[in-house]
Amino acid sequence: MAWFERSFGSDYMIVYRHRNWKQAAQEVQRMAGWLELPQDAEVLDVGCGMGRHALALAELGYKVTGIDLSAELLQEAKANNDQGQVELVQGDMRKLPFASASFQATVNLFTSFGYFEQEEDNVQVLREIRRVLVPDGHFLIDFMNPVYVERHLVPHSHRIDEATGTQIDEKRSVVDGWVIKQIEIGLPEEAKRRYEERVRLFPLPWFERSLTEAGLTLTRVYGDYNGSPYDASESMRMIMVGRLS
Repeated sequence: MAWFERSFGSDYMIVYRHRNWKQAAQEVQRMAGWLELPQDAEVLDVGCGMGRHALALAELGYKVTGIDLSAELLQEAKANNDQGQVELVQGDMRKLPFASASFQATVNLFTSFGYFEQEEDNVQVLREIRRVLVPDGHFLIDFMNPVYVERHLVPHSHRIDEATGTQIDEKRSVVDGWVIKQIEIGLPEEAKRRYEERVRLFPLPWFERSLTEAGLTLTRVYGDYNGSPYDASESMRMIMVGRLS
């Protein structure tokens, strides 16, 4: 079983409980403005997880569909989707279950990319993004900046989830072009559950080449959620905006 088929479950929601819904809404509002879409645009959130960003997009007036492989994360998204604001679909981003030219924009947020061992599979995600976009459709990919990650990596952290008392131990390393996180989680009196997360540290030139090969044109790159210019050595993020070629 691939790491991403095992890791995105109930324990993931504990490990990442600290991610803030209000902050996600603020980030989405800024990023949506960079896409310059009409208010009722059809938008696909590729790798929507618990739905934080998809629901925030819906609040802005877009017609949003979210897709994720994890049934458990989608169940959490549905619990917050009480008005049916977002259409939620289970599926693999390498083979999006939608007709060609279905969306005016796609978003891929908070490093929901670079999961696959074979580079061809990661490129296939870009091809699928292109396929489901309408002519002159727009895309946004929010990815970590590899240089920043390597310089600021915290090798080890330990914390306790306040809501449950669960202990969370995380070890991080960079190995052969991957950033790897080893997670141990559990209550003090129980055996710890272990997970691994792995993401390829793709630099901007890789995206520039691969997007072009997939038929997508990169038009702008931001270095953070405030819209600062991208700096290869200093920026925390690579937020890439473009359109169908």
